[in-house]
Amino acid sequence: MRDFEKISFEQFRKDIKDDKELYESYKLPNRESTAAAGYDLFLVENLTIAPNEIVKIPTGVKMRCENDEVLLIIVKSSTGFKYNIRLVNQVGVIDADYYNNKDNEGHIFVKIQNEGDKTITFRAGEAVAQGVFIKYLLTKSDKGSDAERRSTY
Repeated sequence: MRDFEKISFEQFRKDIKDDKELYESYKLPNRESTAAAGYDLFLVENLTIAPNEIVKIPTGVKMRCENDEVLLIIVKSSTGFKYNIRLVNQVGVIDADYYNNKDNEGHIFVKIQNEGDKTITFRAGEAVAQGVFIKYLLTKSDKGSDAERRSTY
């Protein structure tokens, strides 16, 4: 079953800030409307990004999904159109086995770049990216692997 959860406070303290009130106040991803495909990923804290600057954003969330599903992270259309903000990797791929990995609990990060010519400020609680769950298929010859997941961030 797919779902979003907050990372533990211990992980939050390590990756973001030792602030229990902030930890308890930020929002989990949700859809803006009943027909929306994407789950908005909300900023935990205010963010200012200068032209050409690249920023790695901790979301404070992890996701769980079925083994034949993936969460694709993409910039919100309005963020790209209005501000010329792009994901550095264009599309993030969060696999099912990233959930609760031993390196960072599966904490999802988003890395963006301001490709515009103005400094942009986003407020805590705003969404700059979104996640879309997708089922995927395997080839007939797929052998898979029993290798344990290693975080690459």
